[in-house]
Amino acid sequence: MEARLTFTVTDADTAVAMGSGSLPVLGTPRLLAWCEAATCAALEPTLAAGSTSVGTRVTLEHLAASPVGAEVEVSAAASYVDGRLHRFTVSARHAGDAKLVGTGEITRIVVDGERFLARL
Repeated sequence: MEARLTFTVTDADTAVAMGSGSLPVLGTPRLLAWCEAATCAALEPTLAAGSTSVGTRVTLEHLAASPVGAEVEVSAAASYVDGRLHRFTVSARHAGDAKLVGTGEITRIVVDGERFLARL
C-alpha cells in the first residue's frame, strides 16, 4: 500500500494563515494534513464498503521551509499491518530539487463508519 500526492503551497497553507507561526511558509499543520491525505489515499483501495480509517498516532518532523508556490510531493507507504491497524511511513520533498521537507510515521485504524459515528 502506497500513494504519492503533489500539492502546491498557497497563501492559505502558510504558518501565518494557519496560526502556527508568523512566516509565509508551509505551516506544519498543513504538512501533517497532506501526509494524512497520502495515508488515506494508500489505504482507500483496500477498504470494504462502509469502512473508513481514523488516525490514531502521528510522529512528524518538519525539516525544511517551503515558500508559497513550491510544489511538495508527499508519499506514504505501509510499514506495518496487523488486522485493522495500519502504520505508514510518510515523507515530503520539494518536487524540483527533492529536498526533504518532512518525514514521519502515521498510524490509522480501519473502522466501520456507521458504527464509529453511532458511538459518539
